[in-house]
Amino acid sequence: MTVQIDLSDKTALVMGVANARSLGWAIAEQLLAAGCRVGFSYQGERLKGELDKLLAGRGGVWSQQADATVEEDLAALFARVKAEFGHLDYLVHSIAFAPRTAMDGRFVDTTPEDWNTALTVSAYTLVSTARHAEELLRPGASVVSLTYHASQQVVPKYNVMGVAKAALEAATRYLAAELGGAGVRVNTISAGPMRTIAARSIPGFGTMYEKAAASAPLGRNATPEEVGKLALFLLSDLGSGVTGQTVYVDAGASIMSMKLEQT
Repeated sequence: MTVQIDLSDKTALVMGVANARSLGWAIAEQLLAAGCRVGFSYQGERLKGELDKLLAGRGGVWSQQADATVEEDLAALFARVKAEFGHLDYLVHSIAFAPRTAMDGRFVDTTPEDWNTALTVSAYTLVSTARHAEELLRPGASVVSLTYHASQQVVPKYNVMGVAKAALEAATRYLAAELGGAGVRVNTISAGPMRTIAARSIPGFGTMYEKAAASAPLGRNATPEEVGKLALFLLSDLGSGVTGQTVYVDAGASIMSMKLEQT
């Protein structure tokens, strides 16, 4: 069954698309298919070429370089949003990073520098982007970010990123509480293992991916398209009563402690 959603009168900013496998792009595809006008931000000129390829031939889109950890870049980005759209209906935060050294080693050996980098990029930028977006967000607007179940249970070699995702989920609740009075909703999507560019930095990801599929009630992993569809629900009026939530799309893997073979 397909539900047709018309977002031709809506605007969105999607932050953090690196390539066609990015979950941010999976969300953007759903928004674009529904007729939404979408602006994109990317971190560093090395990513511009990939994004340009994705946006080639599409109408109602634009892009701008912005390092979400730099206040001047955020100010310039949201000035562009105001100039292009005048207001903002949807904000998609698809930004996360931790140094490889923090993933390879033991969690107890995490350095202050790696800790601060991971939490600043992966969690604090949700707060700072929401602050810059606040004056542009109309009543009924929605903010969505991306998290992972390592915020709740230990995932080997996810290390400080698990802590960062826990902080992101807590920030989601606090932002939802503060922005709710203006009619703005804030949620985060906990996607199961996905073959994204970020997943490459996790040692042993291939094994993790296979085990998650084997243990999931649906017998598979969720897909980027399913992440995009959930985001479309949460961003649009279909999710009008949902805020402050961590919503899972992982084929049910997170509910399982173990899975026994049927005899």
